[in-house]
This record gives sequence, C-alpha cells and structure tokens, in this order.
Amino acid sequence: MFLYFEIFANICSRVLRRVGAPVLDHNYTDTSNGGDSAIVNLNQWFNPGDQAYIIVASAMVLVMPAGLGFLYSGLARRKSALSMIWACMASFTIITFQWYFWGYSLAFSASGTSGFIGDLYHFGLQNTLGLASPGSPLIPELLYSFYQLQFCATTAAIVVGAIAERGRLMPMMVFIFFWATLVYCPLACWAWNTNGWAFKYGIMDYAGGGPVEIGSGMSALAYSLILGKRQEKMMINFRPHNVSLIVLGTVLLWFGWLGFNGGSAFGANLRAVMACWNSCLTAMFAAWAWTLLDFRLARKWSMVGWCSGAISGLVAATPASGFITPWGSVVLGVVTGVVCNYATKVKYWMRIDDALDVFAEHAVGGMLGLFFNSLFGADYIIGLDGVNTGILPGGWLNHNYAQMYIQVAYIVAVTAYSFVMSAILAFLINMVPGLHLRASEEAELLGMDDDQLGEFAYDYVEVRRDYLAWTPAKGEPGDGEAGAEDIPMEERHGIGFHKDLVAEKSRSNGSSEENGFPNAKLNPELEKRAHGRKPIVGDRHGQAAEAKLHPEMHPQDKRH
Repeated sequence: MFLYFEIFANICSRVLRRVGAPVLDHNYTDTSNGGDSAIVNLNQWFNPGDQAYIIVASAMVLVMPAGLGFLYSGLARRKSALSMIWACMASFTIITFQWYFWGYSLAFSASGTSGFIGDLYHFGLQNTLGLASPGSPLIPELLYSFYQLQFCATTAAIVVGAIAERGRLMPMMVFIFFWATLVYCPLACWAWNTNGWAFKYGIMDYAGGGPVEIGSGMSALAYSLILGKRQEKMMINFRPHNVSLIVLGTVLLWFGWLGFNGGSAFGANLRAVMACWNSCLTAMFAAWAWTLLDFRLARKWSMVGWCSGAISGLVAATPASGFITPWGSVVLGVVTGVVCNYATKVKYWMRIDDALDVFAEHAVGGMLGLFFNSLFGADYIIGLDGVNTGILPGGWLNHNYAQMYIQVAYIVAVTAYSFVMSAILAFLINMVPGLHLRASEEAELLGMDDDQLGEFAYDYVEVRRDYLAWTPAKGEPGDGEAGAEDIPMEERHGIGFHKDLVAEKSRSNGSSEENGFPNAKLNPELEKRAHGRKPIVGDRHGQAAEAKLHPEMHPQDKRH
C-alpha cells in the first residue's frame, strides 16, 4: 500500500513541476558542461518537448538562406540569377565555420565581461554541452548555439544582396567572415549576452531587430557604397526577371521566420504561439499597405509589392513579436508597409545603389519594430514563456515611458556601428590585391553567372553563348564559316544600349597593353582589324577570336 502511495506522490509531483516558472537552479554536478555525460543523463535538466521544438525551429530557420537566394535571384536579371543563390548558400558555409570556430564564443561567452564582445571560452564549441543556455533555462547551451548559428547565417545571407549584378563573389566571402566576427558577434553580445551593455541597459529586442535586421540592412548599404553603382546604361527598363521565384523565396522566408520568431521563446510555450500570431498579423497588414500604395500609382496589383510588404512586416515583427500585443502588431504592420515603401526612395537621395532594397526593408523595418516595443510592449505578453514573468517592465502600456529612450539609444548605436564598421571592412578588403569588390564593366554586361560561376540558372543562356546576335552558328569557329569569329564585340549583343556601351569601351582601349596583354606582339593586320577592341570572352567564338589575335597566349586553342 505504501508503494502505491509513493508512486502516486511521484506522479503528482511531476505534474506540479510543470506549473509556474521552471526551476532555474538545475543543481548541476558539473558547472562546465552540466555533468559528465558518460555517467550522468544530461537530458534530465530539460523538457524533451522544448528541445524538440527548438530543433525543428532551427531546421525551419536553416531554410531562410535558400529562401533569400530565390528572392534575390528573382529580383535580379537572368544573367546574374544563379550567382545570387550561390552567394547566399556560400555565405552559409562561411558562417558555419566562423560560428563553430569562435563566433558563438565571441557573441555569448558568459565569461566575457567587457559588455561589447565575449571571449574565447567556447572556442571550437569547447565547454558547450548540457548547461542551461544563456538565452533561456529551458534549453541546453549546445542546442542554443546551434539555433543561434542559423540566425547568423540568415543575417549574412541578407547582407550578400549588396553584390547584386556587379559584385565579385570571393571578396564578399572574405568580407562575410570578418563581418560576422567584427559586426554581428558584437551586436549579438550587446543585445543577448547577459553581460552585454544593451542587455543590462534594459533593451527589448526579442529576435534580432538590432543584430539581424539593422545590422544586415546597414551593412549591405555600406557595402553597396564601397562597391559603387551598376552601370546606368544597363538599368534601362529594368524589372525583376522572375516574379515566381520572388514569391517562392518569400514563402520560404515566411516559413523560416515562424521558426525564427516562434523559436525565440526557446520552448514550446504560449509566448512562441503569440510570436507566430504577431508575425503573421504584422506581415499581412504590411503587405496590404505596401500593395495599396503601389496600386495608387499604377492602378494594377503588384505581386512584387505584396512580397516586399510581407517581408518588411516580418522584419518589423522580428524584434517585436514576443513583446507587443496582437492589436499593436496590426498597427505596426500598417506603419511598416507605408514607411518601408517610401524608404525605397532613400537610396536615390543617398546616391547609393542598394539594388535589392536591403536597407529599406531590413534596416528601416528593424528600427520600426524596436521603436514599437517601447509603445506596445506588455509585461503579460513577455511572461507567456513562464521564464520572464515579472522580469521585464514592458513599454508605455505598462506606464514605462523611459523605455522609449532606451530603444532609441540602442537603435542609434547599432545603426552607426554596423554601417561604419562594415564600410571600413569593405574598403580595406577592396584595397587588397586580388580582392577588389567590383567586377569589370565587361563582366557586368556579360552577367555574373558567366563571369563568376560558369553556370547558369537557365539553359537558354548557355545556348545563347553559341549564337551570334541570336543567329545559330552552323560550324565551329574558323572552319570556313564566313568571319564568324571576326564579328566585332559590340555586335554580339542584341540590345542597342549594350552595343553602344561596348563600342564606347572598345574605343577607349586603344592598345594591347590596356586590353590586358602587356607582353603580346600583335599581327599588324589583325591589330588593324581589331581596332583596339578588347578580346571577346565568354563564348567559343570569342575564345577563337582571342586565340587568333594572340596565338602565343592561347596555344591550347590552335585546334580551332
């Protein structure tokens, strides 16, 4: 009888432990890793449901770099479509190494007490296992570090939108490693590390309005400034080349964003559900606000406008969805859709070619979300996770009017630091031999896919390389076909503006030395026929013409 009573008491105690805030004292036997996993079950300190939820949320956020790749690809031209997807996925590769190497430690090390950046206590994921995470006692630190990896990777993928249609890939990858170290990690430390100055200051930044949104938007703007504008003649009648890809990218981002914002409650709890609700409300109302503003001008509905508004709303929800009320999210959505729509014009005033409007949607949206926390932040929303009950005071709804000054000061600090540091990094990398950020004018005309990858998003591009002015080549260059390889470079482009641009460039390059062959001794007759034009590259006819003009430089092409 006594045994049955003991079993019943144990069951009741387990049920009761699920009520109220979780016990913060886990009574670890080992304060470095949570215990020796060879003899201690480290899972005993955590709820399996919370861990499972954050693992799934991590997988959801992992989809976001690919979603950004599709979004950027659709917004770009066909000839640079694949390069944008490659840039987003390659940045994920760089960040995975950086975060494992020292990124997590620099952002979240509890032993780094400077308030601005952590130390190397977790270098190479050392001392990262079964302790309660610095973000929440609901999940272990090993899981928290993996979840935060997806945040850094997504932020980096947002930044690479700055290279659209004219930036070289290798310098951007070098930039991303140092950017994550010197920009993202300090910003994450400020906001989320318990020793961070902003954290101690009382900042309310739920899922990354500062490190993720303002950090990425201002960094992309700084990189675009150093990179320079796209060629104006190539911007005539520019439109996104594939709206279907834009929609696909937006939907993938939305799916990942629910893991981004919902998972930032760090457990399967009511705050996670509220964050998902607020994210959808803000996104939908922002989408309608943006679409209606576009409709008033064109009197037609814009799919690109809807996607742009939805993304700006999700951006604004990132810092706010775990703090503000649902009706506050509706107001935030409408304001974000309107303000971010008009913010797309700021780049013309600044004369910076922010090709994909990263600043307007991410930086401005992040600022709005952070600011709205001071107005509509509510303590009963914050306490829905069962961890932060009674800890954070909320905003104006709780008569905490000083929160506005805290939020504004944080916004200014993050904006200034991310822009200045990113501009310095981009400028220094651009000065390194072989790492100049900008592709050549000819490469921009040819397209980043051909110049940087040698692969293409669409098969027709490869077919196009074997055509001259859209006319099929019947034979190999130089095998008797009348002058195929001698067609001037500008005549290889079917667009009039492109012809003019290449012809103008050709006339300005009057010597073989300027054309990139300082040691070549050209045949006088061929030099005369070439009229000083830069050798053609990118198709088999161009290679044959280059080999004919410079046989000593291309012995392998004598087969033609």
